[in-house]
Amino acid sequence: MRNIRSMPISGRTGALRGLLVITAASLTLAGCGGGSMFGGGSPSSSSGGGSPSMTDRFTQLFSGKSTEVGAPQSPQTDENDLTCPSVSIRPGASTYAVGAAGKPAVGNDLAFQATITRTARSCDLNGGQISVKIGIQGRVIVGPAGAPAVVDVPLRVAVVQEGVTPKTIATKVFQTNVQIGSETSVPFSLVGEDLVYPVPTGTAGDSYIFYIGFDPQALKSQTPARKRR
Repeated sequence: MRNIRSMPISGRTGALRGLLVITAASLTLAGCGGGSMFGGGSPSSSSGGGSPSMTDRFTQLFSGKSTEVGAPQSPQTDENDLTCPSVSIRPGASTYAVGAAGKPAVGNDLAFQATITRTARSCDLNGGQISVKIGIQGRVIVGPAGAPAVVDVPLRVAVVQEGVTPKTIATKVFQTNVQIGSETSVPFSLVGEDLVYPVPTGTAGDSYIFYIGFDPQALKSQTPARKRR
């Protein structure tokens, strides 16, 4: 299996209570209700976790290189012109907010919010297929209403060919649970694997991009197996 060089692409205390209240309204659309932001494709099983061992695995897989979300990025091309696409957060899916039972994720009814802070990726060529590993790091912050002891975080990765009519090439859901306990701000780290798509023909790969984001609809459509690291 030949490796396509990976490249970095995206890296409370009581005082945060006021900030959560102010931002909760804008988070509601991103994390509650609505359909999937990624179009077609069936959700799959997941892997991930919030333990230090998973963070170590993230570091090992991506050589310790990652970039904050929003930092400049570009696709990486190897000597044979095979491109490992850049990563972007899908608009409207950058945050995941959940309210208290039966309540909207607004103001004092906000239970918790999750955000993505850093990402990384690598691609491997095996025959006519490209296998992708996507690393995602983020944080869950407890809201005024209080979060459960364990929070389920659903993330979707989609390989999309951009253009006048964007085309989804492959998509997969990765779900992880984050142990909150008595904490008010907990980091999480996930490595999504087993996302495979055909090698694009000609220069088509130049318009490919990896979209990632939270997909709460995945929690409603399935209960995937989880692996704790």
